[in-house]
Amino acid sequence: MEMILVIPILLGFFVTLFTLPYWIRGAKRVGLVGEDVHKKTKKEISEAGGIIVLLGFVLGVLVYIAIKTFILKTDVTTVQIFALLSTTLLAGIIGFVDDLLGWKIGLTKLPRILLLFFAAIPLIVINAGESTMMGINFGLLYPLVLIPVGILGATVAFNTLEGFNGLGASQGILILSALALVTYLGGTTWLSLIVLCMVASLLAFYIFNKTPAKVFPGDVLTYSVGALIAVVAIIGNIEKIAVFFFIPYIIETGLKLRGKLKKESFAKLNEKGGLELPHEKFYGLEHIAIYLLKKIKKDKEVKEKELVWLINLFQILVIVVGFLLFKGRVI
Repeated sequence: MEMILVIPILLGFFVTLFTLPYWIRGAKRVGLVGEDVHKKTKKEISEAGGIIVLLGFVLGVLVYIAIKTFILKTDVTTVQIFALLSTTLLAGIIGFVDDLLGWKIGLTKLPRILLLFFAAIPLIVINAGESTMMGINFGLLYPLVLIPVGILGATVAFNTLEGFNGLGASQGILILSALALVTYLGGTTWLSLIVLCMVASLLAFYIFNKTPAKVFPGDVLTYSVGALIAVVAIIGNIEKIAVFFFIPYIIETGLKLRGKLKKESFAKLNEKGGLELPHEKFYGLEHIAIYLLKKIKKDKEVKEKELVWLINLFQILVIVVGFLLFKGRVI
């Protein structure tokens, strides 16, 4: 990979890093804030910071296209790139509308599903991916049914494992970094570079989003990252290993369904500010993490950053096992 192609990655990082402080101040001025429920102070934090991550990502990808077109003069698979951008942006816009309406109101289930199906159209019209999976040729069912279901499923699922400082951003960094390596080893280097543009933007965002958070990601980030994961899996023809990497989110979705999608992942704070289980049963990986941490730490308080680290450790374990299981099919 030519060294000049590092520029789009760095651009994504620095655009996000230097623009986010302006967004944080502006969001507070207009009242686009949310309460940090896992802090005793219940401080108001700027919302929807993911819009800046999306900005850094898009600018990085456009600069990548410009470099390949005007400097390196090589094929840039432009149609696939713009389809990827379109789906990611549409999912992000839907999430941003949710953020503006407020998480207590937001879009209802039916409009959200219809709009996310609409976000899959760019991939449908270019007939992205390969219709043969597991030896079965799905024909038109692949672009018309499986692609929209994949986009919808990944987007909604990635939105479920959130609500703690730094969790969504760090999970996005881990999964997308793993997918970037998979696509690189598989020879789709252009796709791995585009994924790294998002990873770089997320890294810059994480600086402001880790405990104690100065900005929340909002649905605009979780929707766009979830959609991008699905797009990379489809265009890179790496659906199997991508689904395996997504195991924590599959578990999270199952636990949410257990609570009929009405139970939230938030923890309960005790008098000392430590995290406690809000319910007798588990309705999210976050609740399992609190339970395990309380067993490990015994009488000590469970902290928010410890919960995030434990879930991230589980995600890393899943990724490592995925590479071991799919090694022969990745390279």
